[in-house]
Amino acid sequence: MSQPPQYPYGPQDPYQQQPPMPQQPPPMPQQPPAVPQQPPAYGAPPPFPGQAYPAQPYPGQPYPAHPAPYAPPLAPPRNSGSPVGAFFLGFAASVVVSVIYGAIAVFTFDEEQSRFSVHALYLAHALVNGAVVGLLVGLVGRRSPGAWIAGAVVAMLGAFFGYVNAIPFMVLRQSGVDGLEFMLENEPFGPVKGWWGGWDGTEWLALLGLGIAALAAWGLAFLTGRNRR
Repeated sequence: MSQPPQYPYGPQDPYQQQPPMPQQPPPMPQQPPAVPQQPPAYGAPPPFPGQAYPAQPYPGQPYPAHPAPYAPPLAPPRNSGSPVGAFFLGFAASVVVSVIYGAIAVFTFDEEQSRFSVHALYLAHALVNGAVVGLLVGLVGRRSPGAWIAGAVVAMLGAFFGYVNAIPFMVLRQSGVDGLEFMLENEPFGPVKGWWGGWDGTEWLALLGLGIAALAAWGLAFLTGRNRR
């Protein structure tokens, strides 16, 4: 059995068309080689779009303030005073007051003078000595408790030595050099016994004088120093 004749397909026959060729991707545009970019100087124009330059501050623009790594040490308070200076000033003032008291005691001493007047002068000296020392200590030492305590101790020593140092001059004025030599040879601690009351049994007056001197010095130093700035 013979095959039917094969007719060529015409150009309009869809079965005769060649399959479409696959599309090639468009060629990538060639870019020029990148040129190393330099950051713009101060005042330079802004970069072109697409260029990322690090932001630079303009002239006159303040930099952000950075906190200090540590705080500076605080200055010492000015109201602390000077305990050492207060001690030496109070000591010098106590010596001066004691010398004045000794001179008054020597020139006013009399054998007929009553013991009451002698003890009253001693207590008055203790009060004045403590007041002067406390005032100066408060002005210089200000609010220092150590200066106040030192002032009280200095005032007590001033009251004690003021009385003790006056006795040899009293003996010298009344009995001369021979009487002073006799006292120093036989009673070297005679002035201390006279202050303590060993000759008339008035030991409590010696302690009272020390207490008055210490209280006056500490109290006045406290009141004066507390109000100092």
